[in-house]
Amino acid sequence: MTGLHQALTCGYAAFAGGDHRRRRRLRQWGSESMRYRIERMGTEDWQRLRKVRLAQLLDFPMAFGETHAAAQALGEADWRARTARVNEPGSVGLVAVDPDGEWVGTMLSVPDRDQAATAVLIGVWVAPEHRGRERGVTDALLDAATDWARTEGGAKRMLLGVHEANARAAAFYLRRGFTYTGGETPYGLDPQARILEMALPLD
Repeated sequence: MTGLHQALTCGYAAFAGGDHRRRRRLRQWGSESMRYRIERMGTEDWQRLRKVRLAQLLDFPMAFGETHAAAQALGEADWRARTARVNEPGSVGLVAVDPDGEWVGTMLSVPDRDQAATAVLIGVWVAPEHRGRERGVTDALLDAATDWARTEGGAKRMLLGVHEANARAAAFYLRRGFTYTGGETPYGLDPQARILEMALPLD
């Protein structure tokens, strides 16, 4: 599970990507009063990335591999490096955008470093007020991430790691067809806890 472990511990340095000139709206849905869209992150979005990342770490720290204090201490160059990384071949950063233009959800797909034709899903988060199956934000993000990994990234399967205590996330992934592989790694911020590997066929 080395490649997945590297993505989970280092992959948040890949938290955005896609030049503004290449940004495209991938999907739009919802009622007239609450219409969402999925977009690819831009390389100049480092300030928006910083804002949403800090919100994620305050909201649900167990889902991520860094602390709020560590992220808050990062400088502009660090955030720019993060936005650059998913501009690399095989990587994508996706955001759910609400009618006010705010980022209310994220998902990233990056290549597994050790396994060919394998994508790793990281950076999964939806703001609390936009969660729920009826809103469809998490499902839409995953649809876009898996479609991109399959068609643009050339992946034949997708891996992710879920904290053993994150039952809600695990239930969502199981509903969407992921299964446990039996692989696990220690959680970086608490070695007594485990990150469990899940996989989804994309071919």
